[in-house]
Amino acid sequence: MKNLRGYQQNGQGQNGDDTAADLTKKIAAAYDGKSGADIWLGILREAEKAKRAGTLSNAEIDEFYNQFAPLLSEAQKKQLSSIIERLKRI
Repeated sequence: MKNLRGYQQNGQGQNGDDTAADLTKKIAAAYDGKSGADIWLGILREAEKAKRAGTLSNAEIDEFYNQFAPLLSEAQKKQLSSIIERLKRI
């Protein structure tokens, strides 16, 4: 995965029905075998770039959370929720 902004610009952005599902798959593949810290930092870094560029909306952030959260432990969900709230304030 290059970045969230590139994902938005390749035609599968805000109007795609499966945006969050595709994004979740790309993130999972990109971070396969990486540490938890690397995953969280990567997600945050790419999402911050997209949010600042105006290519990632709060609704898309929520959609991502709803797709990705079921794959996580309770502690990881709490950490992702914290990241989501931080992103929404950008």
